[in-house]
Amino acid sequence: MSSAYLPKLAKIVEVTEMTAIEKLFKLQFVNEEDAKSFTFKPGQFVEVNVPGVGESPISICKSPTRPGPLELLIRRIGRVTNAIHKLKPGDVVGIRGPFGNGFPMEKMKGYDVLLIAGGLGIAPLMSVLQYVIDRREDYGEVTLLYGVRSYQEALFRDMAIDLIKHPEKACLRTFLSYERDDPVFVSLMRDHPENVRKGVVTVLFECADPYIKPDKVCAVVCGPPIMYRFVLKELAKRNIPPNNIYITLERRMKCGIGKCGHCIVGGATAIRYICKDGPVFTYSDVLSVRGLV
Repeated sequence: MSSAYLPKLAKIVEVTEMTAIEKLFKLQFVNEEDAKSFTFKPGQFVEVNVPGVGESPISICKSPTRPGPLELLIRRIGRVTNAIHKLKPGDVVGIRGPFGNGFPMEKMKGYDVLLIAGGLGIAPLMSVLQYVIDRREDYGEVTLLYGVRSYQEALFRDMAIDLIKHPEKACLRTFLSYERDDPVFVSLMRDHPENVRKGVVTVLFECADPYIKPDKVCAVVCGPPIMYRFVLKELAKRNIPPNNIYITLERRMKCGIGKCGHCIVGGATAIRYICKDGPVFTYSDVLSVRGLV
């Protein structure tokens, strides 16, 4: 019987350097039965275990609609992720999970989908983006707002540029903001001024406004903590119902199953475990649970 406490062995089959501090790892379970039994929802995460070092919660950055290896985008920020970044194809790690509630893709059917990502936030949102692309007939208009600091720090930058240049490929609108000038993005803004802006991600709302129908849209948001405060205000200004705004939070998590108490937020009247009750929450949760954002 499978246990949430026991990691399953997975071999690294491919490593792609995305930026100076982020790599995309593709992993295949060593045991064929583990591979067959592993199912997940967009927005869920796994615990990656490096023997002798520890483990770290990492979002799955691919859709369950796409077969093949498990894909994890990992930023080098601590002891465990430093160890992971030193691994190469053929090396083996432990995988626990998947954990968390994920995005309610069934509930979102029939709605327009507004994806808002900042920096590393594009990683968990990739699972939603790929899902709606693969099941395009189930959803309305799809719009992506993606904010980055610079070309060098932009994840999946080739994909974003291609979507801007060729929106017909995926039948969605893509808008990009950047903070630091770079010849590639400056040229892209010159050629596609309606899709590219200089500034933080909130400057893109002006571009997306003609396509936002408050009563017919579900917004999905992921990015650094500071981003939520401003993005949620913009969404509230546009009268999108709080229950139709979904955010995913990854900070504070440790064990993944609500046992260690490391990720508890809230007060006496309402508490939440980020790992167990989330990592996906609604804006209604944000309004009712202290310290969630």
